[in-house]
Amino acid sequence: MTSLEKKLKNPVWFSLNETHNKFLIDYDGVQFYHPEICTFGAFTDVTKTAKALNEYSKVSKNFFLVSEHETPLIDTATVFLEKKIEGCQMVLETLVDIEISENIVPLTENYIDEIYELIWLVMPGYYQKRSFNMGNFFGIFKDQKLVSICGQRMQTDDFIEVSAVVTHPDYTRRGLAIQLVSHTTQEILKQSKLPVLHTDKGNTAIPLYEKLGYKITRDMNWWLYGRK
Repeated sequence: MTSLEKKLKNPVWFSLNETHNKFLIDYDGVQFYHPEICTFGAFTDVTKTAKALNEYSKVSKNFFLVSEHETPLIDTATVFLEKKIEGCQMVLETLVDIEISENIVPLTENYIDEIYELIWLVMPGYYQKRSFNMGNFFGIFKDQKLVSICGQRMQTDDFIEVSAVVTHPDYTRRGLAIQLVSHTTQEILKQSKLPVLHTDKGNTAIPLYEKLGYKITRDMNWWLYGRK
């Protein structure tokens, strides 16, 4: 049995081997999500990444490999590195209770377009419309429109990732995000799984996550590639 610690070191890999196996595309041991779901990939043997990236570039123009420390190899004739996002993984230690004053509702398939539009308004480039199928999403409505959301992304038998934490710029600084993250975290705990999240180093939201009981545990880098 694979330990939780090992799974956390390679979250994309183990998500695709467990809960999200139905979304898996495999290139000789380098694993990717179907590009309509998510453009993330992972590996255990770095010598295989160049060939795999060449193949995945045929179905997705831009895509990521996610790794804790290793640097993927690429075929520069086919693929180029757009940027390396230096990120970190945060894991919940003990959830700190906060007051939930907002009406938080589960988001159904009916809101898939609104979710997509809000995420791309606030955080463009990293979310596919069918990422909705990776986990549960929750939202807050104001003035008859969806203004703040929080969702779930990577999942294994042991953990679920909190993701897609966005609030419309006109509705920030009202405590919406922290309530949504708290609610989503509670929903994960109800499944007896560990809540985790990933963010870039220096993100101003890190103190918010720490306030809820999340702690930075390791680096987690996101290598963004493009097809030439």
